[in-house]
Amino acid sequence: MSSADQAPQGQAPVTPADTANAELRADIRRLGDLLGETLVRQEGQDLLDLVERVRALTRTDGEAAAALLGDTDLETAAKLVRAFSTYFHLANVTEQVHRGKELRAHRAAEGGLLARTADMLKDADPEHLRETVKNLNVRPVFTAHPTEAARRSVLNKLRRIATLLEEPVTGAGDRRRHDLRLAENIDLVWQTDELRVVRPEPADEARNAIYYLDELHAGAVGDVLEDLAAELQRVGVEIPAGTRPLTFGTWIGGDRDGNPNVTPEVTRDVLILQHEHGITDALELIDYLRGLLSNSIRYTGATEELLASLQADLERLPEISPRYKRLNAEEPYRLKATCVRQKLLNTRERLAKGIPHEEGRDYLGTAELLTDLTLIQTSLREHRGA
Repeated sequence: MSSADQAPQGQAPVTPADTANAELRADIRRLGDLLGETLVRQEGQDLLDLVERVRALTRTDGEAAAALLGDTDLETAAKLVRAFSTYFHLANVTEQVHRGKELRAHRAAEGGLLARTADMLKDADPEHLRETVKNLNVRPVFTAHPTEAARRSVLNKLRRIATLLEEPVTGAGDRRRHDLRLAENIDLVWQTDELRVVRPEPADEARNAIYYLDELHAGAVGDVLEDLAAELQRVGVEIPAGTRPLTFGTWIGGDRDGNPNVTPEVTRDVLILQHEHGITDALELIDYLRGLLSNSIRYTGATEELLASLQADLERLPEISPRYKRLNAEEPYRLKATCVRQKLLNTRERLAKGIPHEEGRDYLGTAELLTDLTLIQTSLREHRGA
């Protein structure tokens, strides 16, 4: 029976929205209680008592609250402000987690935006649709507002709290461990200075934007692109190879709006920072790919193009360990991915040292990396590894 069926006679049925709101309020209370314990551990019972008095008075007697705050010394007032700001951080994170759950439930029940859009395209002219998809490009842009940047240290801890809130809790032992992990992170948030000691520079803001890009590329971007491809395929349209329906842009380090701190040298430094971080992310993905690509040449095949490219790479990359050449001799896909990894390392070193590009030893641009990955992809598709 549903909760609506079990509603007492004469009362309105309990709706899913009511249940969701109750769960949200319960999680906010839970984090609020844990924050209270943090305040006692870190600053003493007096600060928690003051927080509770101010909270109660602001609801019932504004003048008394103002008088109490006026009599509070500066150091205690600063801790009071931090206590309330930390609470709002935790409440906002909790609301975001529950909002995400609601959106997922809505998509499961009624279909996502991409699915509904694909349904609307069923009767469109197929040729026009294919041409449109070929030129599709959505490009969110990160603007440059360094004075508004939250510290990455705080963002990381709030993200860990969000991840913990998303995990299911199935028993008393789980709840105890869960609350301990949450308490550890709330303590760390409290002990971390939310404000920067100095005014952030463009490179600091660039690093802050990279935090969001990391969060996006770790899951959301791949999921969206896979969903897009699947929904278009459902209405008879394939995304052509090489199409880039989603890219990202940024003003950071390149905005010429009169900011004297943004010089050509700053722009170059930010570009190198972004390139180096992009390479680091690519290396992590290539390592994951190497772990997957155990396809043996004895049980499947490989295209001549891939094998020729692999042979050329091995001749140009003496850094590749003889151990890999021996252990992966019958695993051309894994060995090719190892060569891609070495070229990425060489590219990062070239950028750091400002040395010239060496053909076949590092990547001059994204196109060369994509060429190597496409060789692997094409060979897999032609040999039952799609």
